Amino acid sequence: MSKSCKGLAMELVKCLSESDCIKIENRSYKECAGEKSPSIPSECVGLRETYFNCKRGQVDMRARIRGNKGY
Repeated sequence: MSKSCKGLAMELVKCLSESDCIKIENRSYKECAGEKSPSIPSECVGLRETYFNCKRGQVDMRARIRGNKGY
């Protein structure tokens, strides 16, 4: 179950690396992923929310019994 969010994490890093926040503003991935900036595309924001829900599902006991939905 610890690897069920790995695909989402890789997609999020790939999406953020192509955004203006990383390319033009030269900010870190953590800074770009942590805030709602207009230089981040909406698809990256959607991936970030999906990744957050995936990670939250790993600590939710109900989801742990059923298993995480994965990517």
